[in-house]
Amino acid sequence: MALEKPYLDVPGTTIFDADQSRKGYWLNQFCMSLMKAENRERFKRDEDAYLAEWPMTDEQRAAVRARDLNWAMRTGGNIYFLAKLGATDGLSFQQMAGSMTGMSEHQYRDMMVGGGRSAEGNRYTGESGDAQGPATQSQAWEQWEQGQQQMLAAQIMDAHASRQMAQGQTQGRAEITASVFCSHVPAIGAAIDLGKTDEPYWQPLFAGFEPSKQWMRENRPDVVFLVYNDHATSFDLSIIPTFAIGTAAEFEPADEGYGPRPVPKVVGHPELASHIAQSVIQQDFDLTIVNELKVDHGLTVPLNLLFGSPDEWPVKVIPFAVNVVQYPVPSGQRCFQLGQAIRRAIESFDQPLKVQIWGTGGMSHQLQGPRAGLINAEWDNRFLDRLIAEPAELAKVPHIEYVREAGSEGIELVMWLIARGAMGDVAGGQAPHLAHRFFHVPASNTAVGHLILEEPKNAHS
Repeated sequence: MALEKPYLDVPGTTIFDADQSRKGYWLNQFCMSLMKAENRERFKRDEDAYLAEWPMTDEQRAAVRARDLNWAMRTGGNIYFLAKLGATDGLSFQQMAGSMTGMSEHQYRDMMVGGGRSAEGNRYTGESGDAQGPATQSQAWEQWEQGQQQMLAAQIMDAHASRQMAQGQTQGRAEITASVFCSHVPAIGAAIDLGKTDEPYWQPLFAGFEPSKQWMRENRPDVVFLVYNDHATSFDLSIIPTFAIGTAAEFEPADEGYGPRPVPKVVGHPELASHIAQSVIQQDFDLTIVNELKVDHGLTVPLNLLFGSPDEWPVKVIPFAVNVVQYPVPSGQRCFQLGQAIRRAIESFDQPLKVQIWGTGGMSHQLQGPRAGLINAEWDNRFLDRLIAEPAELAKVPHIEYVREAGSEGIELVMWLIARGAMGDVAGGQAPHLAHRFFHVPASNTAVGHLILEEPKNAHS
C-alpha cells in the first residue's frame, strides 16, 4: 500500500514533505541564493537570465515569474524559501500571505486584527469554512494549465495502451530479494582505475568477487539501497548527520583529493528514496534528507566489485550514509532496528521493484595512531558467522568491542547490521540462503569481508 499522508485532506494547505522537498530542491535553492545582495541585483536586472542558471522545471520558472506563491508551492516550493523571493520584491510576510488567500492586503490585515482565520470548517476538505475554495490562480497559471491539459489529452491514449500491455507487470509492491555485504577499501578502487587487478597482490582479492559478479548477472535488482559512510567528502565537521538518505535523481563521483574516480555517475530512485525517508521517519527514526550529494569510494567501490566497470551502472542506487567517523556513532542495535524499519518502508512501496540492500565498510582495520595496521581475522570471521546465524545477538555488541578487537575504523561494521536487519528472517520469515562468502587479508590496510544472503525464493511468490 502507498504511504499514508493524512494531511492531503487539509484544505488550503501544502505540507512540505520528502516528496515536495525532492521536487522543489532547485526552486528552493534559487530562493536561497537571493539572500545575497549581489544575486538580488542580478535577478532584478534580468530575471530570465538569472533563472536560466538554475536547473528548475519550466513550470517552476513560470511560477516565479508570475509571483504565484501557491503555484510555486505546488511545484515543491517551501514558504520559508519562497519568502526570500517576496523579500526581494520588497513585500512583507503578511503581504505574501495575503496574496495566497485571494484577499487584498487590507482585507487580510483586517482578518488578522480580528483574531485570524478560524479553524472551524477548515480542518477537512469539503467543510463549509472560508478556506475551502480554490487557491488564488494567476492568469499565468491558467494559461499554463490549459497547455498542460492539452498535452495530457494527447498522451492519454498512449498511457492507457501502455497500462494495458503491462497488465500484471504494474501490479504489486517492492520487495527485498537479497542483502550484500562487502568492504569498500579506497585502494581497491585505485587498483581498478589503474589497471592493477591482475597483479599478484590484487589478483586473489578480485578472484574472490568473480562468483559475485556472476551471481549479480543472474540476480540483478532494480534498485540497490546502499549503506556506506562518507569519508569527510560531502559531509565536513560543520554538519554530521547520523543517518542521511540521498533522494536526488543522480549523484556525481566525488573528488577525494586525487580527482573524481573514472566511474559512471550514480542514478538514484527519488520516488522510492523519498518514500523510505518519510516511512522511516514516521517509524521514529530521524533521517537527514539530502537532495544534493557527491558520493565517494565508500559507495562506488562496492559497485565496481559487484558490477565491474561498465559505462553505466546497471541499477539505480539509493545512497544511505551513516556517521561512523565522529562519536557518538549509532549503536549496532539501533542500526539493526533501522534495517527492520527500512524493510517495512520498502514493502509498503506500491511499485513492483526488486531491491537489494547492501551493507558496506570494514572489516577489521585501524588507520590512525601507533596501532595503525591492526587486523583481527579470527574476530572478523566470527563476526561473519554471527551475522549469518545470530544477527540479533550480534547487534548487542558494544562499540568498545569493535574498537578493541577490530580497530578504531572497524566500527564501520555496524553498517552491515542495517542490511542484515532488513532481511525477512528477522521479522519471522525463513532464514536466508548463503549464496557466497569470501574473506581476504590484506587490501591495503584492511581485512576484506564479503557475504551474499538471498531471501528464500518462495518468500516472494
